[in-house]
Amino acid sequence: MPEPEATQTLTAIRARLARIPTLGSDELEAEYIALLGRRQGELTILLKALPSLASEERRSVGAEANRLRLELETAVAARRAGLREAAAARAAQVTDLTMPGRAGWVGGEHPVTRVTEEILEILRGLGFARAVGPEAETEWYNFGSLNFPADHPAMDMHDTLYLDTGAQPPGDREGRILLRTHTSPVQIRTMLRVRPPIRVAIPGTAYRKDTFDPSHAPMFSQIEGLAVDEGISFVDLKGTLLHFAQAFFSLDTKVRFRPSFFPFTEPSAEMDIGCQLCGGSGCPACKGTGWMEILGCGMVHPKVLENCGVDPERYTGFAFGMGPHRITMLRYGIPDIRLFYEGDMRFLGQFA
Repeated sequence: MPEPEATQTLTAIRARLARIPTLGSDELEAEYIALLGRRQGELTILLKALPSLASEERRSVGAEANRLRLELETAVAARRAGLREAAAARAAQVTDLTMPGRAGWVGGEHPVTRVTEEILEILRGLGFARAVGPEAETEWYNFGSLNFPADHPAMDMHDTLYLDTGAQPPGDREGRILLRTHTSPVQIRTMLRVRPPIRVAIPGTAYRKDTFDPSHAPMFSQIEGLAVDEGISFVDLKGTLLHFAQAFFSLDTKVRFRPSFFPFTEPSAEMDIGCQLCGGSGCPACKGTGWMEILGCGMVHPKVLENCGVDPERYTGFAFGMGPHRITMLRYGIPDIRLFYEGDMRFLGQFA
């Protein structure tokens, strides 16, 4: 006579029990669920069906099923322990406990970010609010509104990164799209949006077709300042920048202003500080002069005010711009600007 179905199931499960010591981790867990799972495990279903069997079969099948469940649980537990021991043994083989410990990486602010925030905090104490604008600009915002003549060399394609090199549509005063070469377009956008008095500090990124060398980068940070109100003079500009230099560097920092030229300011100047490396005695960093240039500045050109709808007969203003990368190099004595862009943790970790 053929064996009852329950007995056949027990025979099949016992055959699968013999395979338990050979299974891998994932296979072992899958087999455990298939046999002993709470809902669909084959042995679990058989145990739940015991009350429906005849009394004689129920006694024999129940005893065998419970004994098989115990054997399965014991075998699975033993295999799990064996797999853990094997994994630990493999890990021990690739771990050399005699090697010295390795320090974990320590994160921190990028030095240029730190210097930028410090500069903005000093300017905030003088009443300068932060202003930002788009990095993709038009020729009018980047050049025309700032009093650049149409044939200025900065507008050539070998100096400026143009995104739109097609022909300018007739009657379109704003011109082609480019990556801004300075943050000065934000000055224009601010004056077009807000009536004086205005006092803003403008941090941001600028782009130029510069060769990537120890002192130049094609993408760099700038911070500009703009103040427009009635009665502002060059004295206010000098006082603001002297306060900044002494607050950022030291109280005994010396400054000097040299005449210069920028299309958007008149008069214009460049500001130098006493060399922070040699104390003014002369060194290779300052080329023996004892001075280091840190920013350009000047009184906002009346034409720029007119372009923004500000009456130059009533209002005057000053503007200045500096490069946080250069100032960071001065503060920390860093000789090569490219170090800021390489992401080398041996360098950046010194500032963490």
